[in-house]
Amino acid sequence: MTDQRKSEALVLVSYGSQGAVLLSNGSRKKCKFRRNVGRPFCGDHVDVARADDDTLVVEFIHPRRNYFVRADERQRQHIIAANLDQVLIVIAASPLPSRDLMERYLLAVHSLGIQPVIVLNKTDLGLPEPGSDAGANVLAHLPDYRSLGYTVVRTSCKTGEGISELQALLKDRTNIFVGQSGVGKSSLINHLLPDLDIQTGAISSSTGKGTHTTTSTMLYQIPEGGFLIDSPGVWEYGIWKLDREDLAAGFVEFKPWLGQCRFNNCVHATEPDCAIKRAVEDGHILEWRYQSYRRLLKPNG
Repeated sequence: MTDQRKSEALVLVSYGSQGAVLLSNGSRKKCKFRRNVGRPFCGDHVDVARADDDTLVVEFIHPRRNYFVRADERQRQHIIAANLDQVLIVIAASPLPSRDLMERYLLAVHSLGIQPVIVLNKTDLGLPEPGSDAGANVLAHLPDYRSLGYTVVRTSCKTGEGISELQALLKDRTNIFVGQSGVGKSSLINHLLPDLDIQTGAISSSTGKGTHTTTSTMLYQIPEGGFLIDSPGVWEYGIWKLDREDLAAGFVEFKPWLGQCRFNNCVHATEPDCAIKRAVEDGHILEWRYQSYRRLLKPNG
């Protein structure tokens, strides 16, 4: 038997048939998942009830606003979290981003229906001169991303630059960091969550599964308000395969000209009377962004 008096909770971590939830009173408790209800994900809002053995059981998973996914080795999507507000794309001068990495990340975030924020970390290293190196050119294009409406924040954990600005952006939102290994995501998280070890320890002790907390996607409370999801290795090894129909929609500056091409199935590459290509020629769409789009059209672009 299960006590039918239910209360709402927030899923902090989920693995197998159990996890940990945050209750309205601020306590973190172990929770079991019913097979007939389904497995909730980190960030899910759920109703829990107390079972006869005094453990909590998920009785209902509330509808999700969105999903956040990672890709496996075959570029297939796997859900790891739910109900996010922002994805913070972290890049740095070391290691330099690869060509089109930012476009891939932005397209992925757009396809998930989540707001992207670009974070240039390690600003104390300075910026390389743009030129033949594709990564240096990505950094040189940051003003262009701002002109397209993206929020761009410059941060340094060494000097403290931009940390307060970043904290303000995260406040009262559910956030996750993505980016290549070595760009400083962990350092940023440690700055933003001074009680990270305490929260990790509380979740670990509540579940009795300490080893899982270093490898699972986990949701932490931000002191100023809001939540930060830490998912080890997320997107470090690439994202899922992007469908062609999602590409044009993910380039925000294409929107005014979509649907104005001569052919309804125009992919804006070699077709005649293409409104997107005409917008590029007229200077309404940046040439380098269009060339990134063209490369991403290729199967392995």
